[in-house]
Amino acid sequence: MIAYIVGVLVVALGVGLSIALHEIGHLVPAKKFGVKVTQYMVGFGPTVWSRNKGGETEYGVKAIPLGGYIRMIGMFPPKPGDPENQLRASSTGRFTQLMDQARQDSMDEVSPSDEHRVFYKLSVPKKVVIMMGGPVMNLLIAFVLLGGILTLYGIPTATPLITSVAICVPSAAPTIDKPQPDCAAGDPASPATLAGLQKGDRIVSVNGTPVTLWDQVTPLIRKSAGQTMTLVVDRNGSQVTLQAPIAALNRAAYVDTDKVKVDGNGKVVTEQVGYLGATPSGELIKGTVLQVPGFVWNAFTQTAGVVVNVPQKMVGVVQAAFGSGERDPNGPISVVGVGRVGGEIASADLGPESTTAKFMTLLSLIAALNMALFVFNLIPLLPLDGGHVAGALWEGAKRSWARVRGKPNPGYVDVAKALPVAYTMALVLITMSALLIYADIVKPVKLF
Repeated sequence: MIAYIVGVLVVALGVGLSIALHEIGHLVPAKKFGVKVTQYMVGFGPTVWSRNKGGETEYGVKAIPLGGYIRMIGMFPPKPGDPENQLRASSTGRFTQLMDQARQDSMDEVSPSDEHRVFYKLSVPKKVVIMMGGPVMNLLIAFVLLGGILTLYGIPTATPLITSVAICVPSAAPTIDKPQPDCAAGDPASPATLAGLQKGDRIVSVNGTPVTLWDQVTPLIRKSAGQTMTLVVDRNGSQVTLQAPIAALNRAAYVDTDKVKVDGNGKVVTEQVGYLGATPSGELIKGTVLQVPGFVWNAFTQTAGVVVNVPQKMVGVVQAAFGSGERDPNGPISVVGVGRVGGEIASADLGPESTTAKFMTLLSLIAALNMALFVFNLIPLLPLDGGHVAGALWEGAKRSWARVRGKPNPGYVDVAKALPVAYTMALVLITMSALLIYADIVKPVKLF
């Protein structure tokens, strides 16, 4: 129980620091470009603690640690006819921004000395830098954490060290409950058994091609159904050559890594592949600094795929929360779910170096969260940072087009006109968050 609580607290601390650093990503360039920042807050709701530094910016922590914001004067330009010394108040926070706009009397008094320190008067590049500062900070956190894990600790990777050899080629058809059927009486011996492959053998080459990872072996096996494959293995320091007659086997096809593909009648879709009948080991493989960008890019593309498929995945979340279905371990989860996962990781048995493995897994979870925040904030809709970036780029495009055509400067783009979209987006986010929190309480994702 203590380990579970520690895991939850580590994740909570990681989330809090990620939020705080995200807002620092907005704060630093805003101050650098001369914008007056009146507040820097972690969380929203009632203020728990705050202090004023230098008489200009209030730094504080609020009661609900699920977000954060900085408040800059003049994020939106005045409406036509409104005085320039009174501007609508707003901030970088998702929900605080919407609440500000809902209060019609919420105005920033801009003194004559501050009239050139408003956000809306900045150049387009400076606006983009400020609004992208938060997401980029999340990307940097993910980059540092993932890079450190890869180069200093290593990534669990399947290698050609054989941990077990199958007895037979199973003849039973795959089902949803049993996508990889067990052996039955009368089933033919597996190619690995016929070849004499043993537990502890390390495959060093396949058909003359050197291999070091199981991912290099798998495609060669799958495309060799009905053929004899030459395996060279390292057995107790000696190399032994084996001949494996690869069998043709109908295996279950997968949509995702662990989701079996089914047809319209609910039957498992199969595909014929080559079958050896050997199970690889998982080892920690350290990478080099040069491999870090590619590793982070893979994490980005995977996260982007999850974000794009969130609406589809939410259907499964609702079915699991209000029905008998199971949660998709690769589906979206709330902050509550992230905390529960952290607790499960901390209380699990992860092998002989369990403490180190747990810590690295928790760091991986925090890195994944930061990557998700980066990707999510790129969506070009208010109240997300990407919505403000889109508004700034549209402003620059309008000015450039007017300049090419010899027309007058069209002025500032008021992204506040997109608030109806922002309200709709906020309603969707709030609804999704509520559903995910409920699902993470009544039907949490189970890792172990």
